[in-house]
Amino acid sequence: MKSERLERLAAIQHRIAQACERAGRSVSDVRLMLVTKTVEMARIEEVIEAGHVLLGENRVQEALTKYEGRQGELDVHMIGHLQTNKVRHALRFATVIESVDRVALVEALEKRLAGMLEPGQKYPVFMQVNTSGESSKFGVAPEGALELAERIGASEYLELRGLMTIALLTSDAERARPCFRMLRELRDTLQARGMETVKELSMGMTSDFEAAIEEGSTIVRIGTAVFGERPTRDEDYWPGTLVSS
Repeated sequence: MKSERLERLAAIQHRIAQACERAGRSVSDVRLMLVTKTVEMARIEEVIEAGHVLLGENRVQEALTKYEGRQGELDVHMIGHLQTNKVRHALRFATVIESVDRVALVEALEKRLAGMLEPGQKYPVFMQVNTSGESSKFGVAPEGALELAERIGASEYLELRGLMTIALLTSDAERARPCFRMLRELRDTLQARGMETVKELSMGMTSDFEAAIEEGSTIVRIGTAVFGERPTRDEDYWPGTLVSS
């Protein structure tokens, strides 16, 4: 018998399939990322054992404790804001960093990767774009996205694989839809300019992922709908700080 958690996961996968059908897309075009911020390992291991290995984490310290040394087994993306002094630690667990949003972070990544990569090898990243215009959100502004994308594209150590956004937080998914459309149009613009590696669109969460799929999302990030509500205060789930450098 499936646990309640695995039943919720199956329900989300069904909704993804329905959204793909409405949009005339193949369900294989959309990947489900389970966001595991504040989720204890016993619950995470259950979904891993069920074959789900694409995971997203927001906090470097928490993710290190959970996933360091499992890069060959799991596909863990760093989806939270990344401080430059935490880059070294993020690279110890993350297979992809989705939250690249400024030149300073690009430079910090290059500095660390210079001594880690084999000749010709590149590390995959996504560029985070603030499509909602909200000051509370991280991400490069849309008007600065092309310049940053070109900077990443010129890097010896980074490969720009996709774009990520957090849409307008609203209970009405239709109000979030313009954010998704903007990101898709930016991806198409970059591809038209010769940036052929920029294929992924990481957009859509529990409250709006179906609209995101209809607008072209290739990765939807789901946490609450599978794992339940999270603590509202940082100290309730992960006290302490991580040393820098």
